[in-house]
Amino acid sequence: MPPPRKTTRSSFRVLKGNDIQAVAEYIKSKDCRNIIVMLGAGVSTSAGIPDFRSPKTGLYANLARLNLPYPEAVFEINFFRQNPVPFYTLAQELYPGKYRPTLTHSFIRLLASKQLLQTCFTQNIDTLERRAGVPDHKVIEAHGSFASQRCIDCHASYDGLKMKENILNKDIAFCEKCRGLVKPDIVFFGESLPDKFIHAIPSVKMADLLLIIGTSLTVHPFASLAGLAEPLCPRVLINLEKVGDLGHRPDDVLLLGKCDEVVKDLCRELGWEEELMNLWAETEMKEVEAINAVPKAPATSRILKGNDIKAVAEYMKSKDCRNVIVMLGAGASASAGIPDYRSPETGA
Repeated sequence: MPPPRKTTRSSFRVLKGNDIQAVAEYIKSKDCRNIIVMLGAGVSTSAGIPDFRSPKTGLYANLARLNLPYPEAVFEINFFRQNPVPFYTLAQELYPGKYRPTLTHSFIRLLASKQLLQTCFTQNIDTLERRAGVPDHKVIEAHGSFASQRCIDCHASYDGLKMKENILNKDIAFCEKCRGLVKPDIVFFGESLPDKFIHAIPSVKMADLLLIIGTSLTVHPFASLAGLAEPLCPRVLINLEKVGDLGHRPDDVLLLGKCDEVVKDLCRELGWEEELMNLWAETEMKEVEAINAVPKAPATSRILKGNDIKAVAEYMKSKDCRNVIVMLGAGASASAGIPDYRSPETGA
């Protein structure tokens, strides 16, 4: 853990102002050596990953298709024990490899490469920090992630490549030791937060600068990290709107706007814009390569017991058939006397 920060500035102010220029000047100074970053879902929305709580576009608002008793059930451990299918369906859509890290993720990597990043605390489970190249030991995933997985009963670890294949094929994974259900190490409601997160909380007091990016600061204990920064530690919010108590301290700076745009402006002030864009360019094809590397389900696997009408009827009556999609053409209306378009003699 780095030593406590020391400042030669006034006992009341560290920054020369409350704007992006003052933040850039401070980052370039010798007084700013240990930067702590707090990331929320707003950082990943530009990658195409929905946040959880936005009224119309959030993840919870679009889960009706999973037939859940309530949206949060998909992340409840007791519900998962009873029915893991909804989570595996959702996990296939969210699984790492389908999304490219954003400019903001590349900015965190840039801080690490300049030996300025002390810790990146993230609420996100998408592992985009790692995919952007932020060193694993610098990333604290407060709510877990898809990076590892284990049995929910005996807690035995499960092979990562097998888990990827299971999730992308929506094939429920079972423990090879006790046959219990396996899930990624994402923290569900009813589970404890990772020890790594709990042990890292005191390090916030050692920060020279706290960057709070793309989070609503509504979920605790993650939200409480912002209040642990020492009074002389500047706190910079990069977000669409003001959140929490940010703005109350003399050295609080509110840089409101889209995360990627604000980060790019900050790097321009720092003289780092070209480095940022080069790092981001490196991430362009990684998500495509990762998804193409996953083995697909064997072509010999079967769902129906046959290729006749009886097999179709049996499947439609089973619990596995819950969501039927129908495609209709002009032939469906022919018996109503409506001609189709292209029949040689009778078509319209």
